[in-house]
Amino acid sequence: MNSKISVFVLAAGMGSRYGGLKQMEGFGPNGETLIDYSIYDAIKAGFDRIVFVIRPDMEEAFKEVFLSKYEEKIDISYCFQTVDMLPSWYKMNSERTKPWGTGHALLVAKDCIHEPFIVINGDDFYGREAFELAAKFLRSKCDESTYAIMGYQLKNVLSDVGTVKRGVCTVSEEGDLKRIDETFDVEKDQNGKINGVTWDGKPMEDLSEKTLVAVNFFCFHRNVLERFEKDFDAFLKENTDEMTGEFLLPIVLSDLVERGEVKVKVVPTNSPWFGVTHKEDAPVVRKRLQELIDQGAYPAKLEL
Repeated sequence: MNSKISVFVLAAGMGSRYGGLKQMEGFGPNGETLIDYSIYDAIKAGFDRIVFVIRPDMEEAFKEVFLSKYEEKIDISYCFQTVDMLPSWYKMNSERTKPWGTGHALLVAKDCIHEPFIVINGDDFYGREAFELAAKFLRSKCDESTYAIMGYQLKNVLSDVGTVKRGVCTVSEEGDLKRIDETFDVEKDQNGKINGVTWDGKPMEDLSEKTLVAVNFFCFHRNVLERFEKDFDAFLKENTDEMTGEFLLPIVLSDLVERGEVKVKVVPTNSPWFGVTHKEDAPVVRKRLQELIDQGAYPAKLEL
């Protein structure tokens, strides 16, 4: 039984497609951010600690919006991710400005994480049930060779404003992850059929409303950091895209599974999910939050 469990929040994204710091934007009726809802759900689910990864230029805003609000309610801290945080042997192209991706974001927190933890995006809403299921897994089933991802039903993670990219999970009869396939242009057509294409443009077959997908909600033992560190070194040695290549969590985790190094349970959840990628998503997110409040799932004003 693991005594303490943490939440690791990916909040260093540049928000280039959105056009601003979407992690700091208020979408709830009293200016609550999506991170506020995640922290609320995490505390209710019994998590002990919150760790953020942010950019240095976000520090003052982060302290004002989050640190001052929660530091007396839960153990909360942060670390920085910058593009030059790399192994000493690697010579980075001086013109690169793009971050190295979600896997790299996790590695920069190596000295900040000491217990089993979940990883979530700062600009997504995941729902209470997902946090409760993740907390239960971390406390009772997570170990050095057993991780998990939360599996969301595809019908719950489509967008109302356009196509999306989703990590489609292939799952064994025992509920173990076999692989994750990044699937592009996912949308429901006018006949109700869900379509998508693989990275090389081939139609993705057999997509249904109940297909389980990964939306960057992972459950890890701390030793995943050592595994990822080795893979990041290999990535840097092999990466030919010096300007935009990224070390991405779903891809690295899928590689670990395919090499037989770890077992990853896919934990199904019926939680609603929605996120903010484009400016057009903002009114949809506000509407979804208000619907959940009207249903009684959340109070009109989040208070802990």
